[in-house]
Amino acid sequence: MTVQAALLFVLAGLAVVLVVRWVADRTGLPAAALLTVAGIGYAFLPGPNVALDPEVVLTFVLPPLLYSAALDSSLTAIRRNLPTVVSLSVALVLATALTIGIGFEWFVEGATLAVGIAVGAAVAPPDPVAALGVARTVGMPVKLVTLIRGEGLLNDATALTLLSVAVAAAAGGGFSAPVAVGQFVLAAAGGLLVGVVIAYGIRLLRRVARDPLTANALSLATPFVAYLIAENVHVSGVLAVVVTGLVVGHDAPRFASGESRLQTGAVWRLVDFLLEGFVFLLIGQQVPIILDGLRDYPMSVVAPAVLITVGVVLLLRPVWLIVTQSLPRSLHMQFGAEPVVDEDATVSRGSRWIADRLTGREVVALSWAGTRGVISLAAIFTLPTSTDSGAPFPVRDLLVFCTLIAVLVTLLGQGLTFGFVVRALGLRAGETDQARVRNEAREASAHAALVRLDELENEEPDSDLASVAATRARLRARVIRYQDRLDVLRDAHPDEVPASAGHESALRVRRATIDAQREELLRWRDAGRLPDESLRVLERELDHEERVTPDRHAH
Repeated sequence: MTVQAALLFVLAGLAVVLVVRWVADRTGLPAAALLTVAGIGYAFLPGPNVALDPEVVLTFVLPPLLYSAALDSSLTAIRRNLPTVVSLSVALVLATALTIGIGFEWFVEGATLAVGIAVGAAVAPPDPVAALGVARTVGMPVKLVTLIRGEGLLNDATALTLLSVAVAAAAGGGFSAPVAVGQFVLAAAGGLLVGVVIAYGIRLLRRVARDPLTANALSLATPFVAYLIAENVHVSGVLAVVVTGLVVGHDAPRFASGESRLQTGAVWRLVDFLLEGFVFLLIGQQVPIILDGLRDYPMSVVAPAVLITVGVVLLLRPVWLIVTQSLPRSLHMQFGAEPVVDEDATVSRGSRWIADRLTGREVVALSWAGTRGVISLAAIFTLPTSTDSGAPFPVRDLLVFCTLIAVLVTLLGQGLTFGFVVRALGLRAGETDQARVRNEAREASAHAALVRLDELENEEPDSDLASVAATRARLRARVIRYQDRLDVLRDAHPDEVPASAGHESALRVRRATIDAQREELLRWRDAGRLPDESLRVLERELDHEERVTPDRHAH
């Protein structure tokens, strides 16, 4: 393929991604599932196909996607829900891999326990992209979004570490449980340590590199640095990337400038958009390649392998959630479940814990959020073609096919119906509660600014009195506006943010004045009175003002 042909191919893929995103925005269907369908359709058309290179996916695609997701995650919320997150991202992944491994050893001809654990590790980690896309559309509760995102951050590290242990055992001819556990713990602990070290190194660099462009370049390089260092010392690179992103994202408000955060956020949103789009197109294009490798296997071998893989993936997750949420209260408290803080001091400790337990509807929603993605395919493609003795790797093509079916069944079956399930369950975020918290925080920050203004006035008696008075008047006006908004929100229905005439009017006025200023600047430019360079500087000021103007959903 020539350079121009390759460029045309990439542009065509980008066009498909844009069209599918447009359709997804208007139908409410997850773009990940639609892109996979588009990839399958294209795969059977004449023309070039792109084969999945696992090294490219694991080295160039996975680190930035995980890092971006970690930056947007809440370390505090994950820590608050840590027992459930660890249960899903570590214990459930291990249980899934082991169950599939035992099933393969017992019922699939030519498979061993290590081989079965290898395919189990590949299909065990859900890819949260499809579920989180639906969550943003239908407004899922924050707690469920936190659990889905937290699980997605950590489960890849568990699965890929376990996969490497299983492949080493399968290729070497033996599986030792103590050795496997030791290797797993060492890789996980090492990845955690590397992630913390890299995160604090980035913190020191960001304090020196205050320029937004430098900070952006540093942010883009961070996930690759963390991954490469961890992999080169033979620990979990995926876990190192996740831990780095969580710590950096948690500390960023303290050491990153506002302009750096705005630019970095925009860059990472674009990276996510492009990588996720092309990744799910890539999944669909692997179908013909995988089907070609299945011709030598009789149906008596293929059928039980597929049934075990898909059955465990679909059934073990809800069973696991039901069982873990039904554990005795004392055991949960021992695991570290944090009791919910309740304003009513008379509520017992046990009652507060019950409030934090997943409800039946939340269990159903989390059970249906287990879509698999490209990481599963990339992982299974890393299987060697031969063992250490030179013999062919046992049932390799069958393992790849089982992984493909698990990905397609969950991504298309669960992904396309997840939105309907969430709506049918009536699970919605408490929009009024979120709006109330935001306005309370805005009011508190405005009060803090007034206090600081008084301190500055006392520290610098020769300060410009007119500027101080004008700033104080603006802050007091904000406090009054936030208090009025809170009065409306306190009496509102939990699932519906009420309109406030004064608040809506203030937002319309701010947007109208920004538009008027922008139009006047353009008239000056068109009349030759304002150079384009100066126009861009002034436009950037208005863009920042418009960016911080709350929209209807951020009230």
